[in-house]
Formats: sequence, structure tokens, C-alpha cells
Amino acid sequence: MRTYVAVLLCAASAEAAGQSPLYRESFVLLTARTEDEARSRAHAHGEGLETSYRNEKGELITWTFRQLVDVAEVADERVGDGTELYTRHFRNFAAYTAFEPLLSDDGL
Repeated sequence: MRTYVAVLLCAASAEAAGQSPLYRESFVLLTARTEDEARSRAHAHGEGLETSYRNEKGELITWTFRQLVDVAEVADERVGDGTELYTRHFRNFAAYTAFEPLLSDDGL
């Protein structure tokens, strides 16, 4: 068995008027024999994240699985302290900072 990391994209919508969707990117570890099996398991995991509930204001919040972004094998056979799980490369740092709420003053 091999260890893979899957990048899943989910979105939350609310009944509240004018409320923008909230997106969540999740990194999930999976074990599988092949990348195809890992992709299948990742997709099933993403679908399992779908849920609906009422928030403290009584508004319906619905989380939906939007996309399986990527599946990659974890290169290090031993997952533990210091293991690199996933690497993503990009060229446009300004676009990355606009996208990543932890790098902006806007927050969520």
C-alpha cells in the first residue's frame, strides 16, 4: 500500500441574502495500491463531507463537495515529524496572496 494526499475543494452556502460562499480546501491522507484507487477513495471521501445544518441564526448551511483538485503520492515512506505531504508550485505570488486569507488582512 502507498500513501497519497488528496486535495479536496468544498463550498458552503447559506440561506442568508447576500452571503458569499465559503470555500474549504482540505488535504486528506489516503492509503491505496494505485493512484486510480486513491482518486476513487478521495472522491468518495469528498462526497462524505457533504452535509447541511442550521446555524445559530437558524439559517440553513449546506456544504457540498465541489472538486477533487489533485491526488499525489507522498514521497516519504515514513509519515511523521517533518514529512512533506504535498507541494504546489505557482508563478503569480500576488494572485496567491489575494486567494490565501492567512496572508491578507481580510480574514475569512
